[in-house]
Amino acid sequence: MQNYPVRSTHRGNLSLPAIERIARVHFQVVTVEAGAVTVSDGAIERLTVKPEGRTLQVEVRSNPKVGNDVAAATVAKYNRFLEETTGFTAKERARRLRKSAGEAPAGTTG
Repeated sequence: MQNYPVRSTHRGNLSLPAIERIARVHFQVVTVEAGAVTVSDGAIERLTVKPEGRTLQVEVRSNPKVGNDVAAATVAKYNRFLEETTGFTAKERARRLRKSAGEAPAGTTG
């Protein structure tokens, strides 16, 4: 499970109806159950997304048996969904996660 911070300008996306609306733009099979939005599409067997305070809580289970082209397309969809929902690009999310984990930023030596 991963918690992604959400830009203050995107905090309006931290509701189930907003998350569902954005998910339907990017994924084919979207349902709302048990206080979370659930997605199944391409290489994603199950993606569960729910608001948690000022963060977006995401749990993803992938299907490793799909082809490389399907996997790449799914990663692109996933990143676009997270960027639209959180306001942070994949690069910004990775940087923030490394920083919160106490790792050195990419490209630097420790």
